[in-house]
Amino acid sequence: MEKYEIEMYEKEDGSCPVAEFLDELEPKMWAKVTRNIDVLSEHNLNLREPLVKPVENGIFELRTQSGNNIARVFYFFFVGKKIILTNGFIKKTQKTPRKYIELALAYKADYIQRGEKNEMGRLQTEEVREP
Repeated sequence: MEKYEIEMYEKEDGSCPVAEFLDELEPKMWAKVTRNIDVLSEHNLNLREPLVKPVENGIFELRTQSGNNIARVFYFFFVGKKIILTNGFIKKTQKTPRKYIELALAYKADYIQRGEKNEMGRLQTEEVREP
């Protein structure tokens, strides 16, 4: 099984929603979530419930429980064997609040759009340098 690279989504302003979420976790939950991220990297497409669950439009959730607390980290797969972590939250209700899913979808769209812009800029730069 080939290991996938884990990348944390960064907004244009440089902030990283999933890193901010992880920084706020209590140590025991942080350890469990980061262990599950490592498992995700190792087993990627082969993971199933209860550890991962598809959510919507290519967004998945990585599920972690510590005592009565349940953490969710959203992610998507990207070309080049990458897993992009977008955002997370502590689940307090039976159903995942829509706002967190919407954020993950928006972050995915932004990541892809900015990646295409960067790729276009790179191509244009290369073309300009050619004699």
